[in-house]
Amino acid sequence: MTDIDYQICTKTVMDNIADPNIIFDENGVSNYWYDYQKLASEMLKFGDDGLKHLEDKILEIKTYGKGKKYDCLIGLSGGVDSTYIAYLVKKYDLRALAVHFDNGWNSEIAVQNINNIVSNLGCDLYTLVVDWEEFKDLQLAYLKAGVIDIEALTDHAIFGTLNKLAKKNKIKYVLSGNNVETEAVLPKAWVFNKLDAVNISDIHKQFGKVPLKTFPLLSDLKKRYYLKFHQLEFVYPINYGRYVKEDIKQLISKELNWKDYGGKHFESVFTKFYQAYILPTKFKVDKRKAHLSNLICSNQLTREEALKELEKPIYNPSELEQDTDYILKKFGLSRNEFDQIMNAKPVPHTQYKYDKGFFENHPILRKVKKLIKG
Repeated sequence: MTDIDYQICTKTVMDNIADPNIIFDENGVSNYWYDYQKLASEMLKFGDDGLKHLEDKILEIKTYGKGKKYDCLIGLSGGVDSTYIAYLVKKYDLRALAVHFDNGWNSEIAVQNINNIVSNLGCDLYTLVVDWEEFKDLQLAYLKAGVIDIEALTDHAIFGTLNKLAKKNKIKYVLSGNNVETEAVLPKAWVFNKLDAVNISDIHKQFGKVPLKTFPLLSDLKKRYYLKFHQLEFVYPINYGRYVKEDIKQLISKELNWKDYGGKHFESVFTKFYQAYILPTKFKVDKRKAHLSNLICSNQLTREEALKELEKPIYNPSELEQDTDYILKKFGLSRNEFDQIMNAKPVPHTQYKYDKGFFENHPILRKVKKLIKG
């Protein structure tokens, strides 16, 4: 991309590097600014209105949970958002089953945070431990495939586990840390469908070696079963009030003995390396732009402050060297093998098989569909 082609949003810090879908209006304002405003107007509820909606929903959850062991499920990563959800669970005296996915990459601080949270809440913790050789093989398959959303594997496993536990324990509600004020801005080109078991299976088939026995793959049939017979309701409590990140960090530090781990989602060693090295180096994606733009849109940061933040190195050089050595050793990759992966051209997820819908995913049903259409 030449300098003359480059364009950056005049309201946020989103630009047209590695984002083919960004659109600018006549004033240079990108679609992300307008998308955020629309989503915020639809989903955010502040003040007494927000409090009433949250308290009504809590009452609904408790009513449904009567006579059952748990009221709801919560995911625990040791990060800010999931920890704040845990704080709300404690505040509203909900009986939650906490779920954590140990994919082998937890930082020491994240483990500490999770232990502190569970201890403070006195809740049950279910830890999904996938066989390391399996998960390592899956991540290596994604690296070799050249696709962008390696983190889809973790998200897929968590979602599959939530559904399984919900069915087993007759739980209807999941309290999620997803929120508009810090997470609404994210280009579609930077991620892929987290629930696409077809894509995962095909990439693993082409580049993996270890059979998947413990990874909770959510097949098309399983998804349809859960949707029809045990559909979860995701509740987003953070959207029912102002969510100022720095204030929340202070709150959970005081109430749950939470420790800061650095950047967004850096509670995982691999996620840190993926976001701060793999994405910007191989895919030209700097996720800080989305994170900072979200804070601009929610009036937690000025555009000038965000631009200054982007001038800083994404990765501390000494940390990068240390983390690279650790990750390559854990993956069993040589520097040369990793450099070849990084230098290879990125490949779209859609170059592999992917979920095109129930009929299209099954050869026999495809034929039936064609017959029906005549």
